[in-house]
Amino acid sequence: MSNQPGQSLLHYSLVEKIGEGGMGVVWKAFDTTLDREVAIKVLPAAFAADPERLARFQREAKLLASLNHPNIAAASTAQISATHTMTSRRTGSAS
Repeated sequence: MSNQPGQSLLHYSLVEKIGEGGMGVVWKAFDTTLDREVAIKVLPAAFAADPERLARFQREAKLLASLNHPNIAAASTAQISATHTMTSRRTGSAS
């Protein structure tokens, strides 16, 4: 099942798809718990079954969480379970 705008995913409300790449789809979303706009990256279910891709996704989340630079969006959460997601505080106005 593909995600759609307006869909809830964990405590995030998906607003619009803003990017797609080899490791997943990035959505502009709203964090309903903290009342803020975020970017959320969702690992496709087919990739979640692949241990190598799942490990790469986890490494990416850890690496982004360790960075601190104004031009890099640091990962703020990583949900590694039934729904594999990584979120970061959304900066700038580009969509």
